[in-house]
Amino acid sequence: MLIALALALAACEQQQGASAPSSSTTHSDFEFGVVGHHSGLAPANLPAFFDCLRERSFTAISAHRGGPTPGYAENAIPTFEHTLTRAPAIMEVDVARTRDDVLVLMHDDSVDRTTDGTGDVDRMTAAQFSALRLRDEDGGVLNAHPPTLREALEWADGKTILALDVKRGVSYEDVARAVSEAHAMDRVAFIAYGVAGAARLYNVAPNAMLFVSIRNANDLDDLVRRGVDLHRVVAWAGTDEPNSALNTALNRRGVEVEFGTLGGRRSWDARFAEQQREQ
Repeated sequence: MLIALALALAACEQQQGASAPSSSTTHSDFEFGVVGHHSGLAPANLPAFFDCLRERSFTAISAHRGGPTPGYAENAIPTFEHTLTRAPAIMEVDVARTRDDVLVLMHDDSVDRTTDGTGDVDRMTAAQFSALRLRDEDGGVLNAHPPTLREALEWADGKTILALDVKRGVSYEDVARAVSEAHAMDRVAFIAYGVAGAARLYNVAPNAMLFVSIRNANDLDDLVRRGVDLHRVVAWAGTDEPNSALNTALNRRGVEVEFGTLGGRRSWDARFAEQQREQ
């Protein structure tokens, strides 16, 4: 299945202008989501890439917080590397800010849960933040440090797409500026929790891809009224039961849909795991 996924993604990359795998590439080159020596998920044109996925009924994988697992922390570059050995995935990451205005990757307001330190991110300097050691989901301290956004952007070049979840207290404008300064706008997507946030992001970064929470078809009309180009929108449809009416409306408007399997005991991830145990 991973071979098929990698080949499908490579086909869409080839169609919209990214370098194609050579004719001598074998299935083993795709087995863990890697084309030759490079990731199989580095499209040159994100809107065209996502359009290709929708038109061909392909599915891409997004790794929440980079795909943490025992031995690998969330929002960490070693974790991203590990995830890409398993599948050609988009990396969803969280952007926070230190006291001295450096953008870093961290989900929580504090570092207590995910590192060997304590305290709020916005009360630390970047040097203090970077000196911390990360913990995995079991609480084990790792030989890895939390990265800055710039480090993550540089790492992702030629490897994958970063989906940026801008946390409370961080402005879209500052993140967009940092992405532009890193010449990385063509390999990131910004996450927006609703139409208003998407419109603001679009005004700040009109060339960016947007992952937008969409509740119904009226939200699409609202986006258009606010001047947002739907060609640059992927709709986040939540983690509940798939909404067939919404999915049909999105497809008619040429908007791709993103659906989450993560969550608590009744999440799709939990259901899949239960089904596997019963087999």
